[in-house]
Amino acid sequence: MKKWLSLLFIAFLTVAMLAACAPDREEEASGGESGSDDTSSESSEDGMPEKPEKLVVWEDKEKGVGLEPAIASFEEEHGIEVEFKELDMATKMGEQLRLDGPAGTGPDVLTLPHDQIGQMAIEGLLSPIEVDSSVTDLYTEASIQAQTYDGSLYGLPKSTETPVFIYNKEHMTEVPENFDELFEFSKEFNNGDQYGFLALWDNFYFGNSILAGYGGYVFGEEGGALNPQDLGLSNEGAVEGAQYIQKWYEEVFPSGIIGESGGSAKDGLFQEGNVAAMMDGPWAYQALNEAGIDYGVAPLPKLPNGEYPQTFVGVKGWHLSAASENKEWATKLIEWITNEENAKVRYEETNEIPPVKSLIEDPIIADNEKARAVAVQSERAVPMPNIPQMGEVWEPMAQALQVVATGKAQPEDALTEAQETIKTQIELNHSGN
Repeated sequence: MKKWLSLLFIAFLTVAMLAACAPDREEEASGGESGSDDTSSESSEDGMPEKPEKLVVWEDKEKGVGLEPAIASFEEEHGIEVEFKELDMATKMGEQLRLDGPAGTGPDVLTLPHDQIGQMAIEGLLSPIEVDSSVTDLYTEASIQAQTYDGSLYGLPKSTETPVFIYNKEHMTEVPENFDELFEFSKEFNNGDQYGFLALWDNFYFGNSILAGYGGYVFGEEGGALNPQDLGLSNEGAVEGAQYIQKWYEEVFPSGIIGESGGSAKDGLFQEGNVAAMMDGPWAYQALNEAGIDYGVAPLPKLPNGEYPQTFVGVKGWHLSAASENKEWATKLIEWITNEENAKVRYEETNEIPPVKSLIEDPIIADNEKARAVAVQSERAVPMPNIPQMGEVWEPMAQALQVVATGKAQPEDALTEAQETIKTQIELNHSGN
């Protein structure tokens, strides 16, 4: 009996020793010292799915220099390779996504101007993103609104642009506080060859800032989404704004800045030093630099009603391709490349203004007259509508503003006719939307 117990005890010890020497399965799975393959780079992180080997980004042409530092830090932080490709955003990006997205050769993340979001969302090419409110709170309200379509957030903003007040310091030493002062200055300054202030208000992109400043609007909002059935282009405020536009064309603006050639005429006069101030955007800076004009930039002055012109703001953003197989990690990449630190680096490399609230007061923008003017005016601006129905607005409103500018029609009549045309076209072409 004792012998049997001894043998049993020896067998028990043997099994225990073998168990102690066996590799720990949990340690092996996590890449411990068991000699197994290291798979830690594929494990989840903060509840995230398995890491992909690579994410693909499409950036605007000649803007990759502003993206590279953010990519490098993301790769270092998360161990995921990020490949980026430059395409012309305005003409090639959407077209290429329609081809490469469904084919599985497109990007995970791409950049777009916000007015393309609605159509691409309808086509199923973009997916909404889900981020915490602490992320969206980093950006200006207008820029987040611009990234929103049909109540869903479709991206995070990377840069913003909007028309501002540009003046020739040779002719104007101080920016007028309001348009009343500017009007009186212009009437005194004008002499047939020189002009105090010029603006393309017969172009709806620019002219809407005056209509909106008086209370007009393109589309109303319902439930956080734009309502294409609610048009405010001929309401009392819009009519008052058009009357103010007509006053400038009657008493200040030369006839040559109306119509398709108006922009080039205005630019030529300013670059020749014959204009004290104009309304234009940051895209005009390069030509003014080349022309050797000593110019200043400021937000637009107040209108006679005490309100600021509500310019259209254009917001470029980062968006999630619906064809991406790594949507959670692609969203994390979008958050990363648009955060405060990386937005600041991108601004230093590209001079495109990030709509990050904290950076507006940062010396890098606050001490830069041109950048601050765009940043401040962007806060006073309204996002250009990003729904497909906006395509029906441009031509009728341009025609209305041109007959107002030339005095061929009264503002109320012109705007009422334009709004009826827009309403009819929306019903005909967008009944399914």
